[in-house]
Amino acid sequence: MGAAELFDQGAPALDNGLLRFMTCGSVDDGKSTLIGRLLYDSKAILADTLHAIAKTSRKRGLSAVDLSLLTDGLVAEREQGITIDVAYRYFSTGTRKYIIADAPGHEQYTRNMVTAASTADLAIILVDARKGVLPQTRRHSAIARLLGIPQLVVAVNKMDLVGYDEDVFARLRADYLDCAHRLGIDDVSFVPISALEGDMIVERGERLGWYRGPTLLEILEAAPGAGTVACDERFRFPVQYVCRPQQSDGSFRGYMGRIESGSVAVGDRVEILPAGLVTHIKDIRLYGRSLPSAVAGQSVTLLVEDEIDVSRGDMIVKPDERPLSSALLKADLCWLSGSPLDPMRRYLIRHTTREVPARLAGIDYRLDITTLRHVDTSHIGMNDIVRVGFRLGRPIFVDRYADNRATGAFIVIDPSTNDTVGAGMIV
Repeated sequence: MGAAELFDQGAPALDNGLLRFMTCGSVDDGKSTLIGRLLYDSKAILADTLHAIAKTSRKRGLSAVDLSLLTDGLVAEREQGITIDVAYRYFSTGTRKYIIADAPGHEQYTRNMVTAASTADLAIILVDARKGVLPQTRRHSAIARLLGIPQLVVAVNKMDLVGYDEDVFARLRADYLDCAHRLGIDDVSFVPISALEGDMIVERGERLGWYRGPTLLEILEAAPGAGTVACDERFRFPVQYVCRPQQSDGSFRGYMGRIESGSVAVGDRVEILPAGLVTHIKDIRLYGRSLPSAVAGQSVTLLVEDEIDVSRGDMIVKPDERPLSSALLKADLCWLSGSPLDPMRRYLIRHTTREVPARLAGIDYRLDITTLRHVDTSHIGMNDIVRVGFRLGRPIFVDRYADNRATGAFIVIDPSTNDTVGAGMIV
């Protein structure tokens, strides 16, 4: 049973759960307009919000409401007509709840796209029907694969500007499948749409009669939701905080954190890493009450039977499910900083709740976004996707990213600025 199911007991029968999805693609592919159309056609826009964007549209001399204004929340975004930060929107269709992340299309904001992708269950990759598959399309697809987004939907947008031509859709579908094959992406859905006119978004419209597949919303409604995709069942509990309330008699000592995978129950035998001490779960607390068990996705406080030293950064696991201990990380890395990775510098690796010093140990290759080939390189610059090794100041306990998105990922921090400069996925 997943966390969502645990809390949804007693919910209406027609509840397909939560789906987190993101939109990505090149600049002007129509990501913000698509989201606006989804919200508008599914009647998820409040009247005062619709009035405000209609007023702004009229001021700009537009004859129709500019639905992209719903997600371009920053002043700079509205001035430039681009998305800069990740904009999140929430809506419900009555049978499913959605969290949408509108990721920027500009290459310089790739770090924001990585942020959005890290929690997405599905990615909609927009392709402009007039421009086809572009380098930024390939970059976002590569990042989506690296970050393990389980479901990809390619929406060929602006079909209204190519006369709703079936041959254009077929050609772009073939082009993208070639790109997907070289990236190792196996499962992709395709849908032709016009976000501006509303064709194949919520309603089918009357101008894409040759397309027999589902609309975009029908694809979203049928997609596996959060917590339903097969995931690691090994128990992983990185300790975020040691709770010792001052008002107690001093006997309470709980370890707070989020269960990243698996489950735990009172009485379970657990091991504290890296110390290797073994004890049993005495109690599981959530909002002041005790639970007999807890599952992935829940943030809880664990109490153990023995008085042993547990600190932030430790990981609680089950003794027969230990992760790998390693001082050398091999990983796919997306470099997010404007300054190149300096092999002579020391960085910090933040993995779950633990930070360790690290240096670059070597570069295997860089992914050429244009050809999708692995090329030799000795330089790692902004937005490069590379396979690298990091040598750590001390071992940490990790899983492969393909097995566990939480304990298989890390970020690289510049200790002089505390900026996040890279995102890594352990291979």
